[in-house]
Amino acid sequence: MDVYFAGMMLGLAMITPIGPQNIFLINQGFTFGVPRVFVAVVAAGICDTVLISLGGAGTSAVLERIPGIKEFLLAAGVVFLTYLAVKSFRSSFRSRPEDFDQSTAPEMRWPRVVAQCASVTVLNPHAVLDVVGILGVAIAAQDPAHRPGSTAGAVSASWLWFTALALGASTLRRWLTPHRRVWIDRVSGALLLVFAALFAGELLRP
Repeated sequence: MDVYFAGMMLGLAMITPIGPQNIFLINQGFTFGVPRVFVAVVAAGICDTVLISLGGAGTSAVLERIPGIKEFLLAAGVVFLTYLAVKSFRSSFRSRPEDFDQSTAPEMRWPRVVAQCASVTVLNPHAVLDVVGILGVAIAAQDPAHRPGSTAGAVSASWLWFTALALGASTLRRWLTPHRRVWIDRVSGALLLVFAALFAGELLRP
């Protein structure tokens, strides 16, 4: 149990800082509410489970040998995060009062939600390289008998955190007014642009 909780604490330390994936999940909670937001939770949880498991299996050493992998992920991340940011801004300017009727939720196209969630995760080089690298190396460096427990703890941290984010955003959804939702979309778009700019700066850095 000590190994499990140590893995959980390490996983929370890596996952809780705000990033594109967390912003995406919060927006899904605001937009769809419970229970449909759990489509995004499951997609995010599976993505992180795969990344953490790959890291624990020693994949980080393989990734480091692939030339240009970080640059490719950074470039793809810039493009996709910019697309999501523009989408948020367009949504905020096109919104109508009836779009915020809390008695109903907009139609969810779950394949699109799953694809976007996977893209936010996989096209974020820090999610891939940090989770697979830092978290994976920390797990792989342990005694082989302790690795499954540590991996399970880190995976549990992801699922618990994503569930908490989704439930929190879904709970706050009832207090959203059209004006507040417009500003949430604009703030989300601005944050996504900030991450896109950071990725671009890292990509262009000599």
